[in-house]
Amino acid sequence: MIYTRTGDAGTTSLVGGQRVSKTHPRLEAYGTIDELSSHIGLLSTLITDETDRRQLTDIQTLLFTIGSMLATDTTARDYRPGRYILPSDVETLEHAIDTAEAGLGAWPGFILPGGTTAAAQAHVCRTVCRRAERAIYAVAAEWPVDTMLTTYINRLSDYLFVLARLINHRAGTPEQVWKARAQRD
Repeated sequence: MIYTRTGDAGTTSLVGGQRVSKTHPRLEAYGTIDELSSHIGLLSTLITDETDRRQLTDIQTLLFTIGSMLATDTTARDYRPGRYILPSDVETLEHAIDTAEAGLGAWPGFILPGGTTAAAQAHVCRTVCRRAERAIYAVAAEWPVDTMLTTYINRLSDYLFVLARLINHRAGTPEQVWKARAQRD
């Protein structure tokens, strides 16, 4: 059964069984991670490059791990086996960023989100990722949070930005660079 009725009174369980309010900062953080994964799933359906799609699937897999980490109060119990982010996970994102940037040329300045539908969705993913990062730091202000987790999420938003640029570049869609009002008139 999908429903348990245990959350009907506004509480839910963390990993380990501790009951907390559904407004608890941990729920905000891992709920935003879940939202990010859903947006990445949509992005994956909009792109055709198989390497990018595999990368996005790998990211979604790690986001499940991150959700589990955020749902675990490590002052009460350890992470479940296999629930951690490795330095190599961050390095994989950095490599993907470097590879994508190599074909893009110089950064033209602040870019308005948009272009192709897929690039616009990558920008949505990026902004949700930044919101997740803020929520994670709210958790980290009160409880221990693995620094590899925060590093990975920070790097992920960079990757999503570069991916949006790459998608537009491949499609031949020019990016719109932000210009101050005085520059537009």
